[in-house]
Amino acid sequence: MFKNLLLYRIAPEWQATIEEIEEALEPERFVPCGATQPLSAGWVSPRGIAHAPLIEDVGGHWLLKLQVEQRVLPGSVVRRRVDELCERIEQETGRKPGKKVKNELKEQVTQELLPQAFTKQGATRVWIDVKQRLLMVDAGSVSKADELITLLVKCLPSLVVQLLQTAETPAACMAAWLSDGVPPAGFTVDRECELKSEDEMKSVVRYARHPLDIEEVRQHLAAGKRPTKLALTWRDRVSFLLTDTLSIKKIAFLDIVFEGRDKPSKDEAFDADAALATGELSQLLPDLIYGLGGEHDFAAAALQGVSLQLQKEPALPATATTAAGSEEPAPWD
Repeated sequence: MFKNLLLYRIAPEWQATIEEIEEALEPERFVPCGATQPLSAGWVSPRGIAHAPLIEDVGGHWLLKLQVEQRVLPGSVVRRRVDELCERIEQETGRKPGKKVKNELKEQVTQELLPQAFTKQGATRVWIDVKQRLLMVDAGSVSKADELITLLVKCLPSLVVQLLQTAETPAACMAAWLSDGVPPAGFTVDRECELKSEDEMKSVVRYARHPLDIEEVRQHLAAGKRPTKLALTWRDRVSFLLTDTLSIKKIAFLDIVFEGRDKPSKDEAFDADAALATGELSQLLPDLIYGLGGEHDFAAAALQGVSLQLQKEPALPATATTAAGSEEPAPWD
């Protein structure tokens, strides 16, 4: 169901119902690319069934799916055709086409060749944990997730989200776990890690299928390299790769998760997979956030900043003196 997760915190004022979301997404249902359309994006049924609902509720977890289709037109093909046209123009006029003419030819050739181009499709899942007020995107990069969020907010203007940030940075926590060999409760460090230096050399050291509780790793940390990726397992149930940007990658459910579960029928497979994935991950995420020092409280930080600023400013007088010298109650009293 999910291979990667990027976590977004939903603002507390957003209270849309599943029916309202369905209605808002319907006008943006996916339509394949037109003959000269390079890209098309829209919402499809999470179940993969035509004309089915665009949002599914599985045990209080809402699931959506964005589909993207684009026409694949290699740049080399366009350049070759443009060069042919430029050569013809030079033969007919005796002059080489300038930059402006070449750009116009490029647009012309692109429009001519697009209908012949193959298309490729990709889909991105969205999971809204209603109870925890988290929105998660199954994307490998923040830029890809942000593109999806932009399309979602276009349909749901009242939706306000921001990337979840923890009180401690993942890089600092991963360095501590590797240094002292003590990960958060419920987690174990696996055998994959990436360390990068922050100097101009940008040196990278990668470990794969290798024990990490060794002196060599601690020496790299002491030399200034910081972890950017670290493989972890949660309660012997879910393994994943944590990054320094709080992206969760390579999610895999271990055998113990499937023990005692009957193989679902084809009609029940979606609900069974969704229930398993959301059930396990909705318990893993709070433990991970707690292990990273808890969630960063932006509101509290802002209030603390205001409080510190007020402490630095001189005390305000209780009364204000008018130009005539008489005292009147100050406007802030």
